[in-house]
Amino acid sequence: MLKNDPVTSTGLLPKLSVATVGLMFIAGFVATMAFDLWGQVISPGLGFATLSPHGLAKSLLGKFGLPNSDFAGYFFHFYLVGLIGYPVGWLFVFEPVWKRVIGGTLGWFIPSAVYGFGLWVFAIGGITTIAGLPFFLNFTGITWVALVGHVAYGIVLVAVLRAIAPKA
Repeated sequence: MLKNDPVTSTGLLPKLSVATVGLMFIAGFVATMAFDLWGQVISPGLGFATLSPHGLAKSLLGKFGLPNSDFAGYFFHFYLVGLIGYPVGWLFVFEPVWKRVIGGTLGWFIPSAVYGFGLWVFAIGGITTIAGLPFFLNFTGITWVALVGHVAYGIVLVAVLRAIAPKA
C-alpha cells in the first residue's frame, strides 16, 4: 500500500484491522465492477467475447460436488474471489513479495498490472483446468477478454486502495 500508511504495519504486511478489511472490500468491489463492465458490457459491445465468470465458478463448485447454481456461481466469484480472495492476494502475498524482490522503484502501476496478469494465469490457466474445462479455454476469444479483464482488475484494485487508504 502506501509508505507510512497507518493501515500498514511496520513490516511489509498490512496490519489486519477493520480499516484494512474495509479497504479490501471497497477496492475489491470497484475492481470487480470494472472487470464485469469490461467483460459483460464493453467487450461484447465491441464485438468481442462476453465473460461469464460465474460459469467458471459454477464449474469449479460442481467439480467438488458443491452447490453450483447460478446464485452460487455469482456469490463465489463476486464475494469470495472479487471482494476477498484477490484483494487478500494483493495485500498479503503479491505486494509484499514484489517489494521484497523488486523494491518500490517501479511505482504501483506495473506491479498491479503484473498482479492482474498473474490472476489471469491462475484463473484461466489453472482454475479452468481444475474445473474440468480446457486449458486456457483453448485460447479462444474469451481467453483474451479475460486477460484484459484481469489486468484491469489488478490496476483498478491498487488504484482504489491507493486513493482511499488513510494518509499518514
